Amino acid sequence: MSEKPLAAYVHIPFCSHICYYCDFAKVLMEGQPVDDYIDALIAEYQAYDIKELKTLYIGGGTPTVLSAQQLDKLLSKLTEHLNLEVLEEFTVEANPGDLSEEIIEVLAQSKVNRISLGVQTFDNKLLKKIGRTHTEAQVYESIKKLRNAGFENITIDLIYALPNQTMDMVKTDVEKFLALNLPHVALYSLILEDHTVFMNRQRRGLLRLPNEDKNADMYEYIMDILAQNGYNHYEVSNFGKSGFESQHNLTYWDNAEYYGVGAGASGYLEGIRYKNHGPVHHYLEATNKRVSEEVLSKKSKIEEEMFLGLRKKTGVSVTKFESKFSLSFEELYGKQVQTLINQGLLYDDHEQIRMTDKGFELGNNVFEAFLLESGEF
Repeated sequence: MSEKPLAAYVHIPFCSHICYYCDFAKVLMEGQPVDDYIDALIAEYQAYDIKELKTLYIGGGTPTVLSAQQLDKLLSKLTEHLNLEVLEEFTVEANPGDLSEEIIEVLAQSKVNRISLGVQTFDNKLLKKIGRTHTEAQVYESIKKLRNAGFENITIDLIYALPNQTMDMVKTDVEKFLALNLPHVALYSLILEDHTVFMNRQRRGLLRLPNEDKNADMYEYIMDILAQNGYNHYEVSNFGKSGFESQHNLTYWDNAEYYGVGAGASGYLEGIRYKNHGPVHHYLEATNKRVSEEVLSKKSKIEEEMFLGLRKKTGVSVTKFESKFSLSFEELYGKQVQTLINQGLLYDDHEQIRMTDKGFELGNNVFEAFLLESGEF
C-alpha cells in the first residue's frame, strides 16, 4: 500500500469581488450558503482520515472573507486530529483589504504559520485597472499587523506585464517589495484566461499589454535584482530567502500526491488526478464530491515528472527518475537533453537535468521537448 500524502489543499471559493484576470473556482460571497459549505468541506476532509500532514494550504477565492467565527471553526477542525509535530507549514491566503483585527487574531491563535498576501502591484492606479479593491497603504498596514501578531513567514504575490505597465513600474514594484524585507515573493506574468473580464476586453481589442520582448525584459530584470538581494530563484515564478521556500508548492513540483478538498479543488491520490465539483451548490448537493478522475498512464506520469520538476531550479534527478520509472533516462531523453544543452536552455549536468535562466524564460519550448510518442518506452 502506498504511503499517504503529507500535503493538503483546501479551497474557499468565496470572494468579496471578482478580479478582472482571475479564472479560479470562485463566487461572490453575498447570498452564499457559507456555513453549509464549511460543514461540507470539513466532512470531505475528515472522510480522508488524515492524521499527518507536512503542509496544509488554504487558498481561494479569498479565505479571509470568512467571518472570524467561520475561519476559527475551519482552522480548528482541519488541525483537530493532526499530529502537529509533523505539520511544518500551514498557509492561508489573504487579501490586504480583508485582514481585520478579528481575522488576524484568529490566525495568530491558530496553527497557521505562513500568510500569502495577494498584493499583485503597489500601484494604486494599476490596482483599480485590474479589479483589485485594496490600496498600497492597506498592504503596508496588513504586513505591519501580521508582524505585530507574530507572523514572520509572509509571502506576497505580484503580477507583471499588466495592461499599460511599463518597465519603470515593474522596477518600482520590485523596489517596494525589497524595502519590506519579506522572506518570499511569487512573481507571475499576466496570463489571459477564458471567461475573465480581461480576455473579453482583449477579444474586443480594448486591452494594451506589453509585447513578448518587453515581458521577457521584465522577467530578466526581476530574476537579476532578486538574486542580487539574496533571494533564491528556486522555481520559475518563486523567489525565497534560504529556508523560506514554499514547502507546499514544492509538493506539486516534486510531482508528489496531495489531498484536494473543497469546491473546484484538484487532488492527486493513488495515481489518480481528480477535480471536485466547482459550483458551490453542485458541490453541496453531490454525494461524491469529485466531478472527474483521471488514472494517469505511465506516459503521463513521466511527462509530468519532467514538466513539473523542470520548473524547479534544482530540476530533475536522473537517479530518482530511473528508480521511479525503471527506465534508462539516457535512452528515453538523451537526444532531447543534448539538443537543449546546445541551445543554452539546459545545463550540461547529466546528474540533474535543470534549466538555465534562458530555459526559464522559454520554458514551454523546453517542456515540449519532453513529450513522448506512445510506445516510446
